Amino acid sequence: MSENKDKNKDKQQNIITKEGLQNLEKELEYLKATKRKEVSERIKKALAFGDLSENSEYDEAKNEQSLVEMRILEIEKIIKTSRILDEKDIDINSVFVGCKVTIQDLDKNKNLEYKVVGSSEADPINYKISSDSPIGMALLGNKTGAIVKAHTPGGIRNFKILEISR
Repeated sequence: MSENKDKNKDKQQNIITKEGLQNLEKELEYLKATKRKEVSERIKKALAFGDLSENSEYDEAKNEQSLVEMRILEIEKIIKTSRILDEKDIDINSVFVGCKVTIQDLDKNKNLEYKVVGSSEADPINYKISSDSPIGMALLGNKTGAIVKAHTPGGIRNFKILEISR
C-alpha cells in the first residue's frame, strides 16, 4: 500500500528548473507584499461608498482578492511539491525535462527550438513547452533522429528530433 502512495506522490511532484523556482518565489513575494495591500486598499475605498448591495467596486475588489489568494495558495503548493531540476541531472541522450530540443515540424518543414519544462513553467510564447503538453509528451524519452507523432488539438503533428542540449 505504501508503494502506491509513493507512486502517487511522484505523479503529483512537479519538476521545476532553478530559474522557474526563482520566478515563482518572486511572484509569491509580490503577491504577498504588494498586491494584497493594493487590493485591501481598494476594498477599504469601496466600503466607504456605503451600500454593498449595489457596489460594483467592492464586488470587483473582493473578486480580485479571491483570485490573488488562490494564486498564492497555488504557488505555495507548486513550491512545496516540486523537485528542483539540477542541470547535471539532465541527460541529453534523450529528451527530458530541462532539455533544449531542436525539432523539425515535418508537416510545415519548419525548425523549432523548445525548452521542455514542468507544467508550472510552461510559456509557449517564449518557447518553453510543458512536459505534459501533447508535443512535450511526444518528445519525452526520444533520442536525436527520432520521428514522433504528437496528438494536438489541431490534429496529429509529426516532428523529427534534430538536436538535444542543455
